[in-house]
Amino acid sequence: MKFSSKIQRCGLSPIRKFYPYQVECQKKGIKIYHLNIGQPDIKTPESYFETVRNFSAPVLEYAPSPGIPVTIKKVEDYYRSIGMQIDPGDVVITAGGSEAITFSMEVILDDGDEILIPEPFYPNYKTFIYNTGADIVAIPTTAEEGYHYADLDRLEAAVTPNTRAIMFTNPGNPTGVVLTADERRLIADFAKKHDLWIIADEVYREFTYNGEALATMGTMEDIWDRLIIIDSVSKRFSACGARVGSVVCKNKEFQAEFMKLLQARLSVPTLDQLASASLYDVDPQYFKDVNEEYKKRRDTVYSELMKIPGIVCKEPQGAFYMMVKMPVDDSEKFLIWLLTEFNDNNETVMYAPAGGFYKTPGAGIDEMRIAYILNCDDLKRAIQLLGMGIAKYNAR
Repeated sequence: MKFSSKIQRCGLSPIRKFYPYQVECQKKGIKIYHLNIGQPDIKTPESYFETVRNFSAPVLEYAPSPGIPVTIKKVEDYYRSIGMQIDPGDVVITAGGSEAITFSMEVILDDGDEILIPEPFYPNYKTFIYNTGADIVAIPTTAEEGYHYADLDRLEAAVTPNTRAIMFTNPGNPTGVVLTADERRLIADFAKKHDLWIIADEVYREFTYNGEALATMGTMEDIWDRLIIIDSVSKRFSACGARVGSVVCKNKEFQAEFMKLLQARLSVPTLDQLASASLYDVDPQYFKDVNEEYKKRRDTVYSELMKIPGIVCKEPQGAFYMMVKMPVDDSEKFLIWLLTEFNDNNETVMYAPAGGFYKTPGAGIDEMRIAYILNCDDLKRAIQLLGMGIAKYNAR
């Protein structure tokens, strides 16, 4: 039987494919410190569960395709609170940020089109884009420069006659890079010059550690015709299982095309939408406490990493990830070795090898992504295990 050439371009998750090794390691009674998956351990606000428990309609009906009005209004009010003018029809609700990106790609990309993305990038972008028949053109970065990409020369070198869009995550997954106001402006002007769509994946907006005010590309009125903002409750409220996201776009033609896909998939689950709407009423202290906790975790991981000889890593400024260049020959081989041959007092550590976060063949082979989603004591132990593992691995 024949399969789609588009799906065959896609690969399995470079993060989840090591699960069988994890299972076999745990069968031996070895504890694994998980730095590989971006699943926060922060408590989901109780209002989510209260809304579900108190739901009492006699029939669980379809929700409207663009979203339940109360959920849309909460998202609209949120964007107004951070300085973006919002009009009716600018916000639609999606089944998580993943659907938001998938549908956006299907609306704006065609066979043979190209989209610029700084690498390393969230690996699932490949699947979302390749299934449109388009291709990724990577904007190169380095660990030594802290994965900086908002550089006009690099952007200009990547653009071609087939370029239709530029997409980035800010704050960054997997790098933790946070764009400055000047860098956001640079990207906006570049996109206008070349008539490109801008896809701003801003799901980690709340997580910055230098006291910055909440920032969005949406406050720049001169790019409203080309700006698509991806958002989600998953990370902001530690509600990954809710699968409720949104697309914010003031281009009415885009929204009209997007609606075709929303109607084809019918609706986002009603209960998840209603419960997610309640999250937007959380006390602002929630975000302050969460940010302080993640900053402590970042500081713990970074401090411990700097004790390991040969590590290359710039301190990340946002999200809850960091990319690290290691003194090993191959981060995938090293991870498998950690799970099959190494332990200290029946403990080992797991991270995400970085090769899958790149488009460029062979790039990131000696790098890893760390998700600092454990408590500080566990993070300290995990990085100590990493250091011991590197030393033993290289001494074989």
